[in-house]
Amino acid sequence: MLRTAGKELALAPLQDWGEETEDGAVYSVSLRRQHSQRLNPRKGPGDSQAPSPNADAFLYYRTSKVRVLRAAHLERLVGELVSVDREQDPGFVPAFLATHQAFVPTTRVLGLLLPPPPPPLPPWVDIKKTEGQDLIFNKNLRAVVSVLGSWLRDHPQDFWDPPAHSNLDSVRTFLGWAAPLGAEALEAEKLLAGFLEEAEQEQKEEEQPQASAGSPGTAWTSSPDSPEGCLEEEEGLVQEGPELLDFSVDEVAEQLTLMDVELFSRVRPCECLGSVWSQRDRPGAAGIAPTVRATVTQFNMVTGCVLGSVLGEPGLTAPQRAQRLEKWIRIAQRCRELRNFSSLRAILSALQSNPIYRLKSSWGAVSREPLSTFRKLSQIFSDENNHLSSREILSQEEASEGPQEEDTPPGRLPSKLPPGPVPYLGTFLTDLVMLDTALPDMVEGDLINFEKRRKEWEILARIQQLQKRCRSYCLRPCPLILAALRAQRQLSEEQSYRVSRVIEPQAASCPSSPHVRRRISLTKRLSAKLSRERGSSPGGSPGDLSSATSTLSLGSPPSSPRMRDPPPRSPPTSPGPQSPSTKLPLASTLSYPPIPLVGQQGSEARVIRVSIDNNHGNLYRSILLTSQDKAPSVVQRALQKHNVAEPWARDYQLFQVLPGDRELLIPDNANVFYAMSPSTQGDFILRRKKETQHTTSVSPT
Repeated sequence: MLRTAGKELALAPLQDWGEETEDGAVYSVSLRRQHSQRLNPRKGPGDSQAPSPNADAFLYYRTSKVRVLRAAHLERLVGELVSVDREQDPGFVPAFLATHQAFVPTTRVLGLLLPPPPPPLPPWVDIKKTEGQDLIFNKNLRAVVSVLGSWLRDHPQDFWDPPAHSNLDSVRTFLGWAAPLGAEALEAEKLLAGFLEEAEQEQKEEEQPQASAGSPGTAWTSSPDSPEGCLEEEEGLVQEGPELLDFSVDEVAEQLTLMDVELFSRVRPCECLGSVWSQRDRPGAAGIAPTVRATVTQFNMVTGCVLGSVLGEPGLTAPQRAQRLEKWIRIAQRCRELRNFSSLRAILSALQSNPIYRLKSSWGAVSREPLSTFRKLSQIFSDENNHLSSREILSQEEASEGPQEEDTPPGRLPSKLPPGPVPYLGTFLTDLVMLDTALPDMVEGDLINFEKRRKEWEILARIQQLQKRCRSYCLRPCPLILAALRAQRQLSEEQSYRVSRVIEPQAASCPSSPHVRRRISLTKRLSAKLSRERGSSPGGSPGDLSSATSTLSLGSPPSSPRMRDPPPRSPPTSPGPQSPSTKLPLASTLSYPPIPLVGQQGSEARVIRVSIDNNHGNLYRSILLTSQDKAPSVVQRALQKHNVAEPWARDYQLFQVLPGDRELLIPDNANVFYAMSPSTQGDFILRRKKETQHTTSVSPT
């Protein structure tokens, strides 16, 4: 294509061309339009080809074909690690390495990736190098070594398999003959040494006597028979050393930030995958996602500290308690200045919880300026427009960069970036759980849906980038403050309600209370956009997410949309939708039609939430409901997601939750999409039929 300079065609650089299917794989094909060198047609090939601003200069365009793998069998995916053109598809290898544990274990990948060692040559044969080929180290081996180098460097914990570390041993054996002196072999040896040292350290810690007191996540678990008994017990507790609020606002906020930075930096991104995190409530799954669970424990510890310090001393007067509220508001503001959104969210969650919110006399004594600050901070995590405010603020904080130094290597972070931010991890967990819920693992032909893994990688890559930014914090631990944090009185949720009602008996709410009413177990209605324009690049921004919604609390139970004042005895539960390995037609899964928000009826599909009436807490699971789904299939999928042993759909009935504590019975063979009331939230509940004989169902009208 030839075009006069200054009159460039206004065409998109990447245009969708269609799909190609070959040998158990599906590729999306695009045409990439690139500038060629600007030439003067009057000059010969030997003349100077420097760009010229003359009017007779021309622009040449070169169109190339770009193929991106979207779905394939496992063997084809592993083979693509070696044969992929990284210029055309730079995101394939990092996306596979970051998400492979969602569909295949590391041992299986290594079994397909690592070639067997070559047979030994006879002693009379010399190893000779020929032009363009090395008899021992060929092109495929170099590609495998390169993949292993990225794997060892970016995801070292994938090889943690004590005590033998057999996967790492297989890698070391391969690198020992394929690249014995390469950086990859040295990295494998270094990693093994680190694993052995870590195991030795853990063994020493287990042998040492463990102190039972002062655990940061321990709460007072006594169950007094009366509120007065709870107060007497709390008053009898004596804390040695200074209390947490005896320290300055800056000191407390900085130590909270230091703890959050250390925990967030250790988070393994693969543990955040929806298929991994949603398994945490299954029996025997206590060891799943330990690094993510550590951030949950820290979040709950901070909320417990706020509750304990505000409610833990019932003898305080309203002005004295107001001073504690004001100090926690200032600590929250300081966390915002330090760009620590994790502790900021934890403090606000505690201050917005019912036990503290209802203290009308205390809130009435809070000064105007702190109260205004509290309202502004609360707007950061407003649930309006899919928590748009918190997402925009986090993106702005990520974009705030210092000047780029001239000697900074390409691809590395500049040294003058401001530290952080430390994100609220629950936002990413919700996005990943919703992706896992709405997109199938397999598509037609038993192909692995790798386009789903690309979307997950976009979010995981953002987590990794934030982890790199957190390394620039320069905070030092203060043992006294850390000890005060661990020694801070922790009240259980039930005790918090009891103490709160004793401090101020139940009465009308106070006009001076902040206009934010939430319990500590906040419900986050965050969503993930499940479709991009087919012409967009697979490396798009994860900030484009917005569509299907769910509820996911970071270590806290969700709040029912019809529950105004949740009961104090609600057991803590941690919901998270699980994704069964469903298979859908290729055309319907790889095109990704938009999924409407919860509460909005789309033309083809919507996301609903289903709980089970089993007296085990208000635990919702998200399900993608299409216009073809009938009640038995919806009930069966919901039971599977709730891990009900031997589920039988015929034993349950499906009810839609309606406003005013009403319920709509969905007939057994009805199309749920059309039988449900479209004007309300998509919340449903399952009940056994033998338990619903006397249940009254009403029409939405």
